[in-house]
Parts: sequence; structure tokens; C-alpha cells
Amino acid sequence: MNPIAVVGPTATGKSELAITIARAVGGEVVNADALQLYRGMDIGTAKVPEAERCGITHHLLDVLEVTETASVAAYQRDARAVIERLLAEGTVPVLAGGSGLYVQAVLDDLRFPGTDPSVRARLEAEAAEVGAPVLHARLSSLDPAAATAILPSNTRRIVRALEVIEITGQPFSANLPEPGPARYGTLLIGIDRDTADLDRRVEVRVDRMFAAGLVAEVESLLERGLREGRTASRALGYQQVLAELDGGRDFAAAAEATKQATRRFVRRQRSWFRRDARIRWFDGADPDVAARVLSVLAQ
Repeated sequence: MNPIAVVGPTATGKSELAITIARAVGGEVVNADALQLYRGMDIGTAKVPEAERCGITHHLLDVLEVTETASVAAYQRDARAVIERLLAEGTVPVLAGGSGLYVQAVLDDLRFPGTDPSVRARLEAEAAEVGAPVLHARLSSLDPAAATAILPSNTRRIVRALEVIEITGQPFSANLPEPGPARYGTLLIGIDRDTADLDRRVEVRVDRMFAAGLVAEVESLLERGLREGRTASRALGYQQVLAELDGGRDFAAAAEATKQATRRFVRRQRSWFRRDARIRWFDGADPDVAARVLSVLAQ
């Protein structure tokens, strides 16, 4: 059987479905969530605990320290190597996650332009002076497609997109290929839910994260260099907790800010994935969704 990718917005039920699929087809899960690459970032990224993985091997979880910067190019290399090894062994790879650019890097001919340290340094200095949202607004005018896929708070990716635009004279999104047949003949399964339902699930998820000890998790990661992590420190939930640790320590406010930011992120994820006509969509609220997906796979 060809590889399977389970994609869609946050909190739709992708992780559980991927495990169910892997159990049914004799597969193993390949993580496609950029923040689940990090060791110790468990509660805030909704990482499935090992005891709940039903014995299914998961790849590319817990492979980075929080001080390291996640790289799409490195992920492309590593994920393709895992998938090709699994295929050679006769095991079905089940790629699962909501990081659209990471999924596309694996399945499409995504190119990575060079860099110019002086341009990047200038843009980073400007971001530090005026703030990432100002640069994001500039990116929106220069390359709306790229701006849709990048959070206004993600300084690193905003700077990278503007750097590529400046040094190549082309939109950053020009390096995102038009979807053709997915690499390895991968079947793309999309999971989504009604917006109101998903908003409620986000609220419940965030409340559970804080109740489960997200603040303590952030505090423990500070000892491992979380503040120095250019990617990890800006993750949803972690960023909001860090702000309150530095301020009034109002963690109820941090939870509300995390909910708002996550709802905005969900809409960006939905916009990203809905552009891909190869994805076959299913309703995550359907109690028979796993059976329906497996029926399609059987065909």
C-alpha cells in the first residue's frame, strides 16, 4: 500500500485517526507537526503520550532540543529518508500533522532558495525594532499566499519570506510548487470539523493543557534554554505563558490568549490545506469517520 497523509487543522482528531489507520494497515506514524519535533514540548503540542500510541511506532518526535531551530529543509530530508526506509521494509508510512509547509516539503518538489546573511540581519533588526506584525503586513502586500501560511507572530518565517522575496525578486510562494501527483503515490486524507465545533474543541483542549501542567512544563523548559529557542519559544501556548511569567503571572489570561491565537491559526491551516485539491476530506465529528476512511483506503 502507498503512504497515507492525515492532514487538517489543529484539534480535529488527526493523531488518533493516524494511529487507527496505522494499526489497520500495518503502518507506522511519521510526525508532520513542526513543534512536536521538540523534546519536552509535550502538553502544549498535544503530543500523544507513548502509552496511548497503541504500540504504533512514531517517527520524528522528540528529535530537537528547544534551543534548536526547526528547518523545513532538514525535515524534508529526514522525513523522506524515514518514508523510503519504511517502504523498503514493506511498512506503510502514515504521515500525520497540521504543519502544511512540512507536509508539502515531503510530498512535493519544494525548493529552498539560498540566503543572504546581510539581508537577513537587516530584516531581523527591523523586526526587533518595529515588531513582527509590521513585517507580516508588508509580506501580506508583497505575497498574500505566503502571509496566509505564516503566523503574524512567527518572526523567523516572516523574515525568511521577505529575505527570499528581496534576493530572488520573486514571491516566496513561487517556491511552493503547484500540486501534482504526490510523491510516493501518497493518498491525502483531510480531517476537518464545523467551525463552531472546532472552536469549542480548541477551548477545551487549551483548558486541559493548562490543567495538565503547561505552566510547569514551560518553567522546566526554561532551564533547558526555551527563551533562546527561536522556534520553540514562539509556539502557541508557550509564548503566552512566557509573557505572563515575565509579567503579571495571570495564567487565566494566558489561556484566553492561547485560545484566541489557536483559533486564528486553525483558520490559516484550513485555508492552506483547502487549496490542495488532492485531499479527500472527512468530517472529524462523524463517529464513523475511521471506518469511512479505512473503506476508502481498502478501495
